[in-house]
Amino acid sequence: MKKFNIRKVLDGLTAASSSSSTTAQPGTPRENDVVQETLQSEHFQLCKTVRHGFPYQPSSMAFDPVQKILAVGTQTGALRLFGRAGVECYCQHESGAAVIQLQFLINEGALVSALADDSIHLWNLRQKIPAILHSLKFNRERITYCHLPFQSKWLYIGSERGNIHIVNVESFTLSGYVIMWNKAIELSTKTHPGPVVHISDNPMDEGKLLIGFECGVVVLWDLKSKKADYRYNYDEAIHSVAWHHEGKQFVCSHSDGTLTTWNIRAPAKPAQIITPHGKQPKDGKKPEPCKPILKVEYKTTRAGDPFMVLSGGLSYDTVGRRACLTVMHGKSTAVLEMDYPIVDFITLCETPYPNDFQEPYAVVVLLEKDLVVIDLGQIGYPIFESPYPLSIHESPVTCCEYFADCPSELIPALYSVGSRQKRQGYSKKEWPISGGNWGQGTQTYPEIIITGHADGSIKFWDASALMLQVLYKLKTAKVFERARGKEEKPSTDIVDEDPFAIQTLFWCPESRMLCVAGVSAHVIIYRFSKQEATTEVVQLLEVRMQCEFSEADSPDPGGEQTPTLPTSAASSSPQEAEPPNQLTAGVNSSEGARDNIPCLQVRSSPLKQSPGYQVELVVQLVWVSGEPPQQITSLAVNSSFGLVVFGNSNGLAVVDYVQKTLLLNLGTSELYSPSDPCQRQPRSPRKPRQPSGGFCDSNDGSNNSEDRCKSPTSAKMSRKISSSGEQKLDLDVSAPDAEDRSHRWSPWLCKWPVGSMKNGKLAARMTRKLNVHRTKSDPHRYGKDNAFTRSRSSSVTSIDRESREAISSFYFCESFPRKSGSLASPCLLVGTTQGSVMMVALSLQPGGDQKLQQPLSFASCGTLVHLKGGILTMALLDAAGTMLPPSCEAWYDPNASDEEKEKEKTRRRRPATPPSSQEGQDSQFAVLCSEKQANVVAMPSQTSIYKHNITETSFVLRADVVQMAGAYCIACFCANGHIMTLSLPSLRPLLDINYLPLTDMRIARTFCFSNLGQALYLTSPTEIQRITYSQETCDNLQEMLSELFTPVETPEAPNRGFFKGLFGGGAQSLDREDLFGETAAGKASRSLAQHIPGPGSMEGMKGAASGVVGDLARARVALDERGQKLGELEERTAAMMASAESFSKHAHDMMVKYKDKKWYQL
Repeated sequence: MKKFNIRKVLDGLTAASSSSSTTAQPGTPRENDVVQETLQSEHFQLCKTVRHGFPYQPSSMAFDPVQKILAVGTQTGALRLFGRAGVECYCQHESGAAVIQLQFLINEGALVSALADDSIHLWNLRQKIPAILHSLKFNRERITYCHLPFQSKWLYIGSERGNIHIVNVESFTLSGYVIMWNKAIELSTKTHPGPVVHISDNPMDEGKLLIGFECGVVVLWDLKSKKADYRYNYDEAIHSVAWHHEGKQFVCSHSDGTLTTWNIRAPAKPAQIITPHGKQPKDGKKPEPCKPILKVEYKTTRAGDPFMVLSGGLSYDTVGRRACLTVMHGKSTAVLEMDYPIVDFITLCETPYPNDFQEPYAVVVLLEKDLVVIDLGQIGYPIFESPYPLSIHESPVTCCEYFADCPSELIPALYSVGSRQKRQGYSKKEWPISGGNWGQGTQTYPEIIITGHADGSIKFWDASALMLQVLYKLKTAKVFERARGKEEKPSTDIVDEDPFAIQTLFWCPESRMLCVAGVSAHVIIYRFSKQEATTEVVQLLEVRMQCEFSEADSPDPGGEQTPTLPTSAASSSPQEAEPPNQLTAGVNSSEGARDNIPCLQVRSSPLKQSPGYQVELVVQLVWVSGEPPQQITSLAVNSSFGLVVFGNSNGLAVVDYVQKTLLLNLGTSELYSPSDPCQRQPRSPRKPRQPSGGFCDSNDGSNNSEDRCKSPTSAKMSRKISSSGEQKLDLDVSAPDAEDRSHRWSPWLCKWPVGSMKNGKLAARMTRKLNVHRTKSDPHRYGKDNAFTRSRSSSVTSIDRESREAISSFYFCESFPRKSGSLASPCLLVGTTQGSVMMVALSLQPGGDQKLQQPLSFASCGTLVHLKGGILTMALLDAAGTMLPPSCEAWYDPNASDEEKEKEKTRRRRPATPPSSQEGQDSQFAVLCSEKQANVVAMPSQTSIYKHNITETSFVLRADVVQMAGAYCIACFCANGHIMTLSLPSLRPLLDINYLPLTDMRIARTFCFSNLGQALYLTSPTEIQRITYSQETCDNLQEMLSELFTPVETPEAPNRGFFKGLFGGGAQSLDREDLFGETAAGKASRSLAQHIPGPGSMEGMKGAASGVVGDLARARVALDERGQKLGELEERTAAMMASAESFSKHAHDMMVKYKDKKWYQL
């Protein structure tokens, strides 16, 4: 019998429905004729894998002392469980309510969570992905406190009304045994005691329950006799209670900063009252009140004084002081300051038994944004070094990149340099939270995550095998001078806060070149070195990116004139005069607008650079006539050519980081070709500029911003280099043969006038003029979906484009700059926010030494294609559908000796031989993806062969060309939450799942795809969520995940001793089943709480097994609800009957009383 595959049927329906959106040009072969595609929808499935980082907005914590597992609950209903390094787990309550308390079933592999929506849940931790077994939702009571005694199945739940209910954690049913608040307190008390804030049983007598009410009343309740043995009253509200292990004393913490110690048999007054942080008056009066002590723990030791650990309690005069944890041991008191407010803390002890000496060895402190573990066994209480990746949010994450299957030598190299950055002074003991086991997955390829942060730092993380460990941290702010105070803050900042924040980054794993762009319009290029180096002067290159218009234009008044061709007046695009040869210093005064000055000041003192990433060059955009530089929107590096290219809303710039020179500064509109034949007329020279006007000209010589226009055809650049003398560089840029293209470009003239010497650096200005001429536009260069005209016939159109269009992406490649050409050459693909893709031909010679001797030139080849929405990603495939990565050189240490460099050079990877194309045949596919569409263009014919409309109602936030199962595809994440993949080159939809709607710009800023079906995003300011869209990874996920529960024997109970056993002085046990079971206590009211089977229970699994069983489960729930309503009706009927019987009894008594009396005796 033939096996039925529903997925293939769905694939056929998807292909049929998408035929209207995925189109091929008529006459072009379909995908089966071009490339044999192997990717199918069976290769894709979406699921979450792991979550890393600090739990966002933590609210509660618990610890299993036998399994050594830590659980943290959050205000959003999340659960994070931690074991040894690499053992982490994330769970989520469906309601999203805050987790107010957690209780482990110690060494049972289970956890109870209490939520702010008055529900409690039982989690099964014996499976790799924990699931809820049972839930209980209270309807008439608000949960305030829970307590589960060790090795007990009865859970005490305190409520806001002051009552205590008891739940069987095995069946999650309520017991009929209830401790009512009016029975617990004294009958003479006229006020309500408030919510229950503490419940615990006496360590030596399980039959005695200590109940703490918020008002300050503590009750010792006898469970057997169902009455209060003792009541302890204090004037101040109670926050927490802690027992001494012998069960004869307990300590309470109060809202006035005091600690009261009580003997259980002396309820009249406290045995001791202390104020740990209060000033003791000399006249013996009561100390001044302090802040509340929120929690106290009392732990004993065999060999020494007990430990008393508390949070809060500081005096009110310590305004602005950070949160503190106080450790009182004997006569010494240590106050440990924390970086963030304390949420909760737990003292870790050697034994799980509360009636034995506790022997505390560490304190786990949960802060609002950190987790700290303090070693109580060493002098000075040092902290343990955390093995968890909890420092992701040390500074807010501003960008993120993910590299899967990167070179294997990278992680050891980064770890070797990063290990030297570790802090000293940590505890020498091993991390005490050591439970669980690692997964046994087969995923062995190396993975690296790079995060950029608001303080300018960059962190490299080892993300292999579903783990996360920091490898190396780079501080880019070291390159700049720091303002020491607010009054010294530079007035040229374009951002109020975080001027060093990372905007975007580009990393080449093969060459290890790193390039980062910051929000202050700066670019820093780094090389990786294993040796320390000292840079005397940081290499700086200042770039002036501007675009200006004026009605009249002129050639250079003081130098050579650029020959121009006649042009019609209707389509003229004016040029501006070159500035004087004499260097003008940057202007930043009250009399004139800021001009020619960068936003940040590069440090002038020598920079000591540790092994790792070391600064090669700093590029800064400068202010232009009072206008701040535009932030950089795109970035790319080609290590083979030694080039870095970056763009913003003004245009793009190409920098040679080897020679430290600016090669090209081009406005966005200059990349376009005019749709009509246009020529330029020579103009008369312009009047000299006014010095106060900076470098911006206007028609009437004034600096009125309304009269001043920016021209996309002129730009000025200044640079600083560490050499002296005059430099002159001619860029010979010529178009390819005009035989097949009827347009030509004039050469760009570059002059380097001599500037003044200052601090051993030559300040020079480079001015470039570019004349772009076309006699005929190529009809294949423009898409049909062009939303606006490409005509350059009006300067208004250029101004409109200048204000809206920015460079959004770059891609270095070896392709065919000439239509129907036969030889590939280095090219740069440029994508804009308006959906245009242009190609720039690069006349470059690969190889470091050869490049220094060869002239460098560029030629704009016009628009390749136009798509809807901004261009997000571009790539190049060969004829077989394999991706053609940009050429790059292998890494070598720049600080190594000459001999080692020579050895490295011989091993350098050379770029692949440029492919050739036979006449009339396409040998490449350019893959282009925008916010709305994906397009595949055959090269060199430049014909669009496949086009797919990704979304009509939303837009794509992130798109990447990734490798999956030996083939390539496009992975997209849309703002409406859909994650999609498209095959290449045919753009067949392979996956479309509504996963995560865009609820925060943080997700859009950090979402990124990687190879082999991996992706990630910042799900909160402190956490990274990793997901996979690979079917293979989903199938192997269970094996790859770590195990939380491991079989461990429970420690033996403490020995009672001969005399204690003889005279009954040991711990008294209690058969709680006899007290709380249904036989003795009866059934609880059904209206009090509702039992909900969890998805991990047998009922839940059976209910989800099939449709019929699911219907039965729903019918059962309906019957339960009906039974519950009937039960309520029965209770009401019984109450009415009892009332009727009472009324009848009273009536009978009255009748008997007055039966034999005469009327005058009444």
